[in-house]
Amino acid sequence: MSTTIAMLLADSRLPVGAHVSSNALEAALRDELSPAQVGEYLATRMRILVPIEAGTAVLARHLAQDPAALESLRAEWAARTPSRAQREIAEALGQGLARLAAVQWPGAVPPAERPWPRPMVLGLIAAATGLDAEELVRLVAYDDAQTVAAALLKLEPGDPRTAVALVLDACALMDPCAAELAALEDPAHLPCAGAPQIEGWAEAQSQLTRRLFRA
Repeated sequence: MSTTIAMLLADSRLPVGAHVSSNALEAALRDELSPAQVGEYLATRMRILVPIEAGTAVLARHLAQDPAALESLRAEWAARTPSRAQREIAEALGQGLARLAAVQWPGAVPPAERPWPRPMVLGLIAAATGLDAEELVRLVAYDDAQTVAAALLKLEPGDPRTAVALVLDACALMDPCAAELAALEDPAHLPCAGAPQIEGWAEAQSQLTRRLFRA
């Protein structure tokens, strides 16, 4: 059943609003990132941003029964996500996923004053459904990569096989880190790195008056 849950959450057709995000690819392409460089863009995300998201999900899974610890984790995640646009889209996506969880896994996502970000909701669902921590890390990596690849096909239509290859290559970069991230238990040990260019693209995209994706 755990594998089925992972497959469900990884499905881009899941109606929770993930299709509104390009992971800032739309702004990056407007800023002269070429389609041929998307593989490098994904590699950067896997090296810097995805470990933060995956680690947050793993920690939410571990701390699911401790509301105070979850709030502490939210603060640690926010400190490592300085772009307001990135935080806002993570919360919007988390809210959509939490609505799904309320029907399928009642009680999995505790109420909060403001929406939990998407990686935390994924972790809370993982705790409720028995999803393995390493599977959760791979799920977060796949979700990030396929979001970019799917957006690329809309923004710069090309061969879908190329997009598949981009996703597989990106996920392969994360796989050696899966066990280490899956072992996280303390929010203070959440990976901490910055990607100012990607943060800038996220902020720029939030200001575009004409765009295909919200973020």
